[in-house]
Amino acid sequence: MNRPLPSTVARPAHPSIGSRNARWVSLGLALVLALAALASSPLSRPVPAAAATTTVTNLAHLDLLLDDVSPAAVEGHTTYRLAEEPALQVPWTYADRNDDGTYRRVGGGTLRPDGTWTQGAFNSDDIARAAVVYLRHWRQTGNGASRQKAYDLLRATAYLQSTTGANRGRSVLWMQPDGTLNPSAEPVELPDPSDSGPSYWQARTLWAFGEGYAAFEDADPAFAAFLRDRIRLSVRALNRDVLVRYGRYVEADGRKVPSWLIVDGSDATAEAVLGLSAYVGARDDGLAHDALRQLAKGIAAMASEPDGWPYGAVLPWAQSRSLWHAWSSQQSAALARSSQALGKPSLLKPAVTEAVRFDPTLLTSDGADNGWQPSPTDRVQIPYGVDSRVQSLLAVAEVGGTRLGLDLAGMEAAWFFGANRSGEPMYDPATGVTFDGLEVDGRINRNSGAESTIHGLLTMLALDAHPAVRARATATTELVSRDGLRVVEAESALSTTGTVETPTASWTGESAWSGQYLALEKGQTARIVVGDGNARVRLEPVAWQEEDGRARSRWEQDGRRLGTLKHRVGDQGVTAAPGALLPQRLDRTVVPADGPVTVLAQRGTVRLDAVLVRPLVSRLVLAGEARTTLVHSASGSRQRATVVPEGASARLRVYDAKGKQVENRTIRSAREVRLPAYGVAVLTED
Repeated sequence: MNRPLPSTVARPAHPSIGSRNARWVSLGLALVLALAALASSPLSRPVPAAAATTTVTNLAHLDLLLDDVSPAAVEGHTTYRLAEEPALQVPWTYADRNDDGTYRRVGGGTLRPDGTWTQGAFNSDDIARAAVVYLRHWRQTGNGASRQKAYDLLRATAYLQSTTGANRGRSVLWMQPDGTLNPSAEPVELPDPSDSGPSYWQARTLWAFGEGYAAFEDADPAFAAFLRDRIRLSVRALNRDVLVRYGRYVEADGRKVPSWLIVDGSDATAEAVLGLSAYVGARDDGLAHDALRQLAKGIAAMASEPDGWPYGAVLPWAQSRSLWHAWSSQQSAALARSSQALGKPSLLKPAVTEAVRFDPTLLTSDGADNGWQPSPTDRVQIPYGVDSRVQSLLAVAEVGGTRLGLDLAGMEAAWFFGANRSGEPMYDPATGVTFDGLEVDGRINRNSGAESTIHGLLTMLALDAHPAVRARATATTELVSRDGLRVVEAESALSTTGTVETPTASWTGESAWSGQYLALEKGQTARIVVGDGNARVRLEPVAWQEEDGRARSRWEQDGRRLGTLKHRVGDQGVTAAPGALLPQRLDRTVVPADGPVTVLAQRGTVRLDAVLVRPLVSRLVLAGEARTTLVHSASGSRQRATVVPEGASARLRVYDAKGKQVENRTIRSAREVRLPAYGVAVLTED
């Protein structure tokens, strides 16, 4: 889990807890938790890993976060061989950095005089995901210590699962240092109590159990049978709570969305699907098979249209058409893995679309930002977000057979090694420390809690499983340049007859104003500078779309009409507010250097938040010991772009809009590339 700190770099409020209204919030808007005196002793500085020159996975810091706890068997909570093996291993939730570079373990919330925390010391979210780390490490390396830790962490995950009563199959989130469960934390988190409804932690419990079953099926059949029973217990809870609505769609501002996602999220559902895919791939189980099929269909139903915002990405929340976030964005990984487990190639299609159309847009814009809502203004970046993109791209590459996924995954993973806005590594292979977050201005939060450590290590394990991708990521440690999607605020208009207004709250319940907005009544105009470059760009004004609204605007540049927009959405349905902030694409492209664009309100009140400026051809350049250039077309027709090797030669690969490689050659001088419609070119140099 990540938590905000009052005295250091901003990082997001933990996405797994609290109401859905807080899922997008960075620290500047988040609830700031008070820090009390810390009773735990400092952790030692991790010993450098001898193999760091070849592999990059180092479990030392995660090992040091682990603690032993011996909870008593209580009504509804026990685990495998608890009487015979009373000690469980669990990771502390947070680790704060001391001045000397060591770390001290910290619980969630405020420390009470009796040694308990208002939330807890350990949580099922991180326990389950730590189990996944050790499972994957054991399976990749054969390491016996990792097998034992995976076993212990899975037993702890099972202890937090409720086995009796109305809450059976769900999971409690928090545990105190002595092993006592804390179902109702302070501040209040939903659901409350934490096992009273579906949750992220129930989804992550399934993730761990599914991968655990696949790993232990042959190695320890008795333990695997226990995990199978717990998987089925959780699936039955999902059948009662969520999948009872399977096949039922509801309205969200005029769009039909599935009603059978865990906490209405394709993000949470994806993590359950990862576990179910592993389980169903290992065992024929009709109950789990049906749940996997239904949940995967729900995720696929959240895929966006690639020609509109957010450019083919899978939307994370059924209650918003205006929100995307990098954290927990493993929907494509889940779709790819489930397509394989179920033998359903159709599930792979939206995953490939996201990889080919959205990920290049994300990379050339700013990288794995915490939130596009819909403007990319929540630009804090955390390991969970970057890892989610890496895992999704690699899964699409493995299952779909597209080399592009490998290329893009290497560019995303380079973030951990310095190719980010700070210019510094976010992960240290010598210690296993992954820093908690990266602020907009490049400041690093150098704390290293369980969630950050876990997702840093999941990326490292993936890189070690793909040595060629690892080589690119670790050799391209410098962010040279980006030229991609950017935001022009409407209130910065060169001139206007309208008024600049401040929303009463930036968060609408489903989206967020990027700042102030420009209100234009009928007949009022504004002139907006969208840049000074000579390359063509596409404009997507972001405006408030009223439910069945009447507002309409006309856009032009120097008398040349660009398009007319009707600012309206359909029925509110399940969303928090009638209406939504949404980008709308203008029909014609512009050259920014040709002058400002003019917007005229033709009818109603046009509330303009910003203009997204998207180059028809965008670029990302990474350098270091090697060099990678990404060129991406946002155009439905062929585009020309010039690529130039820095050295004697470079490898050029070109992909079409379906991720199919259409060109692969060595070039030794500048070359004009004909990009296919919505295509991608990757130039690599060693």
